[in-house]
Amino acid sequence: MEDRHNGSGMANRGFLASGDPHVQQVVKSAHEELRSLMRQRAEIMKRICNVKQTIVGLANLFGDDLLSEDLLELVDRRTSGRQPGFTKACRMALMEAGRPLGAREVCEQIERRTPPLLSRHKDPLASVTTVLNRLVEYGEARAVVRENGRRAWQWISDPVSSGFVATPASEHPAA
Repeated sequence: MEDRHNGSGMANRGFLASGDPHVQQVVKSAHEELRSLMRQRAEIMKRICNVKQTIVGLANLFGDDLLSEDLLELVDRRTSGRQPGFTKACRMALMEAGRPLGAREVCEQIERRTPPLLSRHKDPLASVTTVLNRLVEYGEARAVVRENGRRAWQWISDPVSSGFVATPASEHPAA
């Protein structure tokens, strides 16, 4: 009894290390739910991208006045107020590419779509690299090494089939 109340947590660690089947079942169930939620998030992000592209295409054909202020904001076409998010722009570049992109290529994609977004950053390449590494931490992208030895990032459309295993940010190698 003394170990359980001395603040060291020794009794709990012994319990977890014992391989208790109930604890293992809870961990397994949480792992399965996490994988399912990651898969759902990837599917939803892809659907959001497709719907936004459809709306933007219609606005390009028929004019932005077709869209309400709320819808303009949702598809990042609002003319007043803040710029669309930098992280969102990096996500979109990876999603639309369908292949691994280097940080410079992501910068080029953002430059083509939203030039003012990069102009706010002192070192756009460093900012993009930071965001891409965060997307890896979030489980939305993975870093790969190209034949030339340089890093590239790829959107994970299905975290389970891509071999993604969620790990705490502290376990990811520094970029």
